[in-house]
Amino acid sequence: MSPEVLIALITAVSVLGAAVVAAVPALLALQRRTRGAVEADGAATREATLDALSVVGARIEAKFDAHIGDLRDDIDDVRESVARVREWQAGHDAEHLLITRPRSGGDA
Repeated sequence: MSPEVLIALITAVSVLGAAVVAAVPALLALQRRTRGAVEADGAATREATLDALSVVGARIEAKFDAHIGDLRDDIDDVRESVARVREWQAGHDAEHLLITRPRSGGDA
């Protein structure tokens, strides 16, 4: 390798090294700023997400409570219907007991 090529390589490497050394503080400062911005954005995103989730949770709870109330009403209606059927059935059974008389004697 000729001395001119060697000098050109050494010069190029030293210029690149100087550029890297000069860029490191700027890169570190940029990294700190972006980290702070990301943390701030993360906090804002987290807060917005939690607010949205609490609103959705409140809506779901309201709908659930409404459905529970409807179910309770339906269960009460079914219980009343069953009670009416049992009353009718008891009366019907009593009618059968009064109407049917055991047969006395004779071939059945």
